[in-house]
Amino acid sequence: MVNTDETLDCKGLSCPMPIIKLAKTMKKMPSGKVLEMLGTDPGSKEDVPKWCKKTGNEFIEAVEESGVYKFYIRKK
Repeated sequence: MVNTDETLDCKGLSCPMPIIKLAKTMKKMPSGKVLEMLGTDPGSKEDVPKWCKKTGNEFIEAVEESGVYKFYIRKK
C-alpha cells in the first residue's frame, strides 16, 4: 500500500482526458508528494508510465482492482 497525498478520480474518462487531468493536478502539487490516480480507461496502463517518463515524475506502481486502475505517481 502506497501512502498518497492526493487522489485524482478519472473513472469514466477516456484518452486523452486522464492524462490532461493528471498533468494539471501534478502541476499544482509540491515536489515529493504522491498522487493516486483512479481510472477505467485501459489505455491508461500504457499512457501513465509513458507520461511519467516524459515528464520526469516517478511512476511508483499500477494496481487493478475490480476494473479500476490505480496509478501511484511521485512528483519530481
